[in-house]
Amino acid sequence: MISNGDVLLRLLTAAALGSLIGLERERLLWNAGIRTHMLVCVGACLFAIVSAYGFQNATRMEHVVLDPSRIAAQVVSGVGFLGAGAILLKGNAVRGLTTAASIWAVAALGLAAGGGLYFAAATATAIILVILAGIKPLEEIYRTRLQALVVRVRAEPGAVSTADVKNLLRVRGGQIKRVIETIGPDGEVDLVLQLVRVAPRAIQDRVARLATRSGIRSAVVERQDAKSGRTAVSRAD
Repeated sequence: MISNGDVLLRLLTAAALGSLIGLERERLLWNAGIRTHMLVCVGACLFAIVSAYGFQNATRMEHVVLDPSRIAAQVVSGVGFLGAGAILLKGNAVRGLTTAASIWAVAALGLAAGGGLYFAAATATAIILVILAGIKPLEEIYRTRLQALVVRVRAEPGAVSTADVKNLLRVRGGQIKRVIETIGPDGEVDLVLQLVRVAPRAIQDRVARLATRSGIRSAVVERQDAKSGRTAVSRAD
C-alpha cells in the first residue's frame, strides 16, 4: 500500500494538471471550465489509486484474481458520456468537440497521476496545452481560407446552364451543398449555388469572369460572417 503522502501528492498533481487544461477552456468561456476539468482529473486519479491499491487485501485471498486495469478501462468509456454534455448542435454546426476531447484527455492525465507516472502526466499536459492554445491560430487561419458562400447568377434565356456555372466556378461535387434554378416570368434564369469549403478570393475572381460572359445579367457572391451573423455581398455585374 502506498503512503498517505504519496496519495496526497498524486491527487494534488492531478488537480494542478487538470486546472491548467481547464484554464484554457475557461478563457474561451466554455461551461466546462477549471472546476469541471479539475474534478474529472482528480476523480480519474482516485479511480486509478483505488484500482491499483484498494483491493490488495482481496488479492491475498486464495483463488481470488483481480485485474487492476478494469476500473481504469471503465473510466475511459464513462468520461465519454460527460464529454458528450459539452457538445452542442447549433444549426448545421457542431460545437464543443474540442472541450469534450479535453475532458476525456484530463481523465487520462488523472489516471497517469494516480498510477505514479508523473513525467508522462506532465508531458501530456504540456502537449495538450500546445494543441489547445498553440494550434488554434493556425486552425483559424485555415478556416478563414475555406468558407461557405452563396453564388447568385441571373442570365438571359439559354445563355448559361447550371453545368456551365459549375465548370466556370471549378468546384467539386462535394463543395456544392445545394443548387436552385428558377425561371422568371420574362424567361430569365436565376441560379443559386450554395458552396462549402471554398476559397472566397478564388470564387470572387471566377464569378467576376462569369459576369463578363454574354447574356449574364448579374453575378453575386454572398459570404456570411460566423461571428457577427452579417452577410457581405460582392457584386460582379
